[in-house]
Amino acid sequence: MVAITRPKYFTPKEVSVHNTTDDLWVSFLGNVYNLTPLCEKYKGDVLLKPIIQSAGKDITHWFDSKTKDIRTHVDPQTNCIIPYCPNGRFVHIPPTCPDSNWANDFGRPWWKDDAYLVGILSQKTRLIKITNTLTSKSQVIEVCSEEVMTEIQERYMKFNAHAGSYTWKYEGKNLDMSKTLTENGIDDEDEEFYELSMNDDTYLQAIQLYFNDDLTEA
Repeated sequence: MVAITRPKYFTPKEVSVHNTTDDLWVSFLGNVYNLTPLCEKYKGDVLLKPIIQSAGKDITHWFDSKTKDIRTHVDPQTNCIIPYCPNGRFVHIPPTCPDSNWANDFGRPWWKDDAYLVGILSQKTRLIKITNTLTSKSQVIEVCSEEVMTEIQERYMKFNAHAGSYTWKYEGKNLDMSKTLTENGIDDEDEEFYELSMNDDTYLQAIQLYFNDDLTEA
């Protein structure tokens, strides 16, 4: 039986740091794409400009949410329906008029090519406080609300490489590491914090880590 691999979730902030031609990500229609190989393939091409200008950003507004394809509009000069490119024509978009230099042998356009797909954009991120009861140190990290606890633990590993050697608890109860924060009873209170003008970091729900006296997990 083949194990089903969970998709990887990314926060908008994580996408935003990939904002150069040598490392270019974008998000659209809820997914995250690494367009670095596309930039390498079309390096120097003027049609890359709109994509480079949108590096690290969400470009869902380029697309029709129903067709999942590039938005279109009626060209006032030709009365033909053409792709809507307010930032200028980009890679894999045909010219408005016949052009002998236009080659359409590239296969699937990049926005339909899953080879560039790296994960899913979180629909809602959360800040969570994690307190190591052994050292009394706390870290506030941003996580994706869709992530289960093992994935949040992986995010926390950069602060504590032995995070897997701790028991994770909330309000004295062991957390189910295969479930999300909400499924573990840690509700998202961002809206309440906003309405009450409360400092998020001060009143965040805190997850406590209890050392298991076992450093076999690095």
